[in-house]
Amino acid sequence: MHNNYKCPKCHGQIRIKDGIILSAKNKGLPGGLVLLHPEPGNYHVITHPDFKYEEGDLVEFYCPICHHSLDSSKHMKLSMVVMTDDDGKDFDIYFSKVAGEQSTLKMIGEHVEVFGQHSGEYIDFFNLSQNF
Repeated sequence: MHNNYKCPKCHGQIRIKDGIILSAKNKGLPGGLVLLHPEPGNYHVITHPDFKYEEGDLVEFYCPICHHSLDSSKHMKLSMVVMTDDDGKDFDIYFSKVAGEQSTLKMIGEHVEVFGQHSGEYIDFFNLSQNF
């Protein structure tokens, strides 16, 4: 499976090889680029060693192309990008902005697929049926 990811604003492609590239900022410190694993539920993250954050910090994510904030309108602790699967279906992918928190929600229409041990904190904000 080779899902593509794009910015919800400019629709620019933000996946290269095995990573989703995002621009990020934390607590007014210098920002950096973040490489997220493209498989929902895989929380492997690569950053430059000088991009500093601690577990529990709220990290703000931006499109690396148009610099649009990826903040979700569903919850202040979630960001959102669009994933297109091999069949051409678009899904909204919501993920936690809290460093160290494992929460990803994959949505299409009124259905949501939940990944990560902390996702229960956010599911009530969607009022949708769950598929596991």
